Amino acid sequence: MKNYIETVIGFLPFYFFTFLLLSCGPGRHSFRIEGRLRHMNQAEFYVYSPDGGIKGIDTIKVHEGRFAYETMLRDEATFVLIFPNFSELAVFGGPGEKVEIKGDASHMKEMTVEGSDDNEDMTKLRMELNRLTPPEIPKVVETFIKEHRSSLGSVYLLKRYFITDLNPDFRTAAILTQMLLEAKPDNGQLIELNKKLKALQGAVLNQLPKFTATDVKGRQISEKDLKAKVNVVTAWASWNYQSTDIQRRLKEKKKKYGDKLAIVSICLDGSPADCKRAVVDRDSLKWSTVCDGRMWATPLLRKFGVSDLPANVIADNKGRIVARNLSAQKLDEKIEQLLRDEK
Repeated sequence: MKNYIETVIGFLPFYFFTFLLLSCGPGRHSFRIEGRLRHMNQAEFYVYSPDGGIKGIDTIKVHEGRFAYETMLRDEATFVLIFPNFSELAVFGGPGEKVEIKGDASHMKEMTVEGSDDNEDMTKLRMELNRLTPPEIPKVVETFIKEHRSSLGSVYLLKRYFITDLNPDFRTAAILTQMLLEAKPDNGQLIELNKKLKALQGAVLNQLPKFTATDVKGRQISEKDLKAKVNVVTAWASWNYQSTDIQRRLKEKKKKYGDKLAIVSICLDGSPADCKRAVVDRDSLKWSTVCDGRMWATPLLRKFGVSDLPANVIADNKGRIVARNLSAQKLDEKIEQLLRDEK
């Protein structure tokens, strides 16, 4: 019998045999996402991890509505899926775990994630938030975080609704971070977030601050470089999809509006040389990018009140900050509006 099985397997195509192995479930040190989306036959979307589960951005392909993604994982991590319509879904995993996503491509907000308590609790919360008005959401999210202090989902929600929101609430974020740290005192992500929030207490939030820095081309820049009709300071990293998408969109806006739009970018990548190759050689960006290799310790982040990605600050021609942390689409609209109002 053993020889017969070995003979049969020997004739199987390698990829099919690999599929059989994977279909048995994730290994002890891997995490697997499976899913089925109705009304999405052939497509692809992206996945990245804001807390280091994977490096950079991966692509997930959908075939006949089904998809699967597996990665090696040594510790619990957050995975953010970015769908073709730019909606996002946070999934939480650990070594040896598997989660299943179900939903309808025409109703992305109603997708469910099963396979662990963190994901199922988050699914229930999403369904509740779908029924609320925007002013009601922060209080419900705050209550969830207080009741789920050991959940990875609470860290994601803290950043999403109190730090990178259009109107960040750093005071509430600091209080909630302390609560989560009491439950998980060794969590490196929370320790770093706590440091950033303390630094932000002195940040200038209503007016572009004075600053000096050296960009990747060796050029000295300052607040004097932000004197256009519309001024944008944006923070990004190669491993954060939304922030790189904003960079691409700003490139088109700069090409369209020229000197009417001034931009300064802060790159959080750890290699200034790689950053220079990306923004100069590959993307040919027509504005200054600062990358000192210090990542979250970059001094400019505190100056502009940045504590997470993606992040942006938009100011008018008098240096007054008029918006923060807009999505790529909203940033497009805000730039168009401000330039239209100047005419």
